[in-house]
Amino acid sequence: MRDPYAILGVRRNAGQDEIKAAWRSVAKAVHPDHNQDDPLATQRFAEAGKAYELLRDPVLRSRYDRVRREAELRRMEAMKQKMRGPEPAEEPIDAETAEEAISRIFGVEPQAASTSSKPNPASARAADKGDPPADMRPEAAAEPKREESSRFDPLVVRRSAAPAADLVAAIVRRIRDRVAKTAEKVPDLAVDVNVSIEQIINRARVSVELPDGETAKLSIPSGAIDGQSIRLKEQGYRVTGMARGDVVATLRVNQEGAFRTQGINLVTSLPLDLQDAVLGCEIVIETPNGPVAVTVPAWSGSDKLIRIAGAGLRGADGEAGDLLVELRLMLREKPDDKITDLMRSLRHGLYL
Repeated sequence: MRDPYAILGVRRNAGQDEIKAAWRSVAKAVHPDHNQDDPLATQRFAEAGKAYELLRDPVLRSRYDRVRREAELRRMEAMKQKMRGPEPAEEPIDAETAEEAISRIFGVEPQAASTSSKPNPASARAADKGDPPADMRPEAAAEPKREESSRFDPLVVRRSAAPAADLVAAIVRRIRDRVAKTAEKVPDLAVDVNVSIEQIINRARVSVELPDGETAKLSIPSGAIDGQSIRLKEQGYRVTGMARGDVVATLRVNQEGAFRTQGINLVTSLPLDLQDAVLGCEIVIETPNGPVAVTVPAWSGSDKLIRIAGAGLRGADGEAGDLLVELRLMLREKPDDKITDLMRSLRHGLYL
């Protein structure tokens, strides 16, 4: 079965009323009686019915959402393995590599060649005279060699630097592993966040329910508008071996109340009876920003739009939008005989 949310065309956080309304709309559109020329109409109608039965039941819907989240996490894990490829075998760092690393970091020269390869000046002079070298003389064999403490022995330095080389090698491996882990990042998670106009005005801090069951906090920024995206760093999916992804939250401002938004402008409708529309009036209306006086000019019809500057939402730059008042001409609930006679006389050209 396909995604039931996609079949009904609703969001994943849709309420039961929205799901029921979507089901009625889809069922009416794909009903076989209205699509007799479509051989797949019956199949689509049955598919929509199954989707509605699943989403209307809280238990089945919760179970489906959990299974879908687990499948998505498995897909992300498989994608991560495909992106990383086979794990390369870690090459051991031998003593020579460690010495080279410590030499580069601390400026110690590589181990010098054996001192036996360097010519001895005294031996060279003896060779010129035809005498055997000093270290080959008989008395030299009986006399033990004395260490010259005043001379620099590179072998001593090498022995003392060996533990530091191992430490540096461990640090290098740690940095290498960390770079490899942070080089890849989990893709962003996109979610919709439903907010009210009051929350936009008060810059409220709202909760964002994530598909994996966690909850993140989102602070509405100044000048936020419907459809604006806000990025929450490192609060998305977790996948082993990859940097945690971000959450990209899109604000969806509730447009079903008395006021709706157009950017930072507020839009509302003002019903008028025939008398106020013809003669004009002044009405005080309540807005999310407080009461506002609206002056209706005489002879105003339903095509009239009254703009009140500065009575809308506040933008990111501190400037406020406008309040757009759409006039709607309404008749009284009960018929008025005087108005009826007046309209009849105007139609037939009669004067009372």
